[in-house]
Amino acid sequence: MIHSTAVLPNNKLILGVDPGTNVMGYGLIEVNGSKVTVLQYGVLQLKSYANHAVKLKKIYDSTLRLITEYLPDEMAIEAPFFGTNVQSMLKLGRAQGVAIAAALSRDIPYVEYAPKKIKQSVTGNGNASKEQVAAMLLQILKIKEAPKFLDATDALAVALCHHYSQGANQKAGGKSWKAFLTENPDRMSK
Repeated sequence: MIHSTAVLPNNKLILGVDPGTNVMGYGLIEVNGSKVTVLQYGVLQLKSYANHAVKLKKIYDSTLRLITEYLPDEMAIEAPFFGTNVQSMLKLGRAQGVAIAAALSRDIPYVEYAPKKIKQSVTGNGNASKEQVAAMLLQILKIKEAPKFLDATDALAVALCHHYSQGANQKAGGKSWKAFLTENPDRMSK
């Protein structure tokens, strides 16, 4: 599938990534004005690879393949959550890092989103379960059938969160916090 490199102001392709060293979810959405269409979603299965370096190479190659095929304008990726197992955190951070490196190698800008922010933006509840996120996405994006692995819907949620976040910035004129305080000095506590 070939997409034109000329992008209309309200037309954008967003690649969402839910990084993982056993299963990586991905989802691509196309935004035309206020209409959001799912182009592709799925998972990369990595459990069969015992070597961590091989898993990282597969993540990099697969992310690059998605970028080459769909030419997204931006990538949104879930930031690692803070857990108690340091080794798991390091592995997850590396998985995220190689997906980001693939995007940067093709000059695709990326944004990280915390898991709670993603859940909040899609369901209205920052503590929603993966199943609740998937159920809401089925409704919002008019997906006929939930995928077998919820990592795929998590990746779509990351992309949709990014779209929603940009909409909020555009409605506010993309103003910075400093600009807000300058225009509203009475709102600042001393």
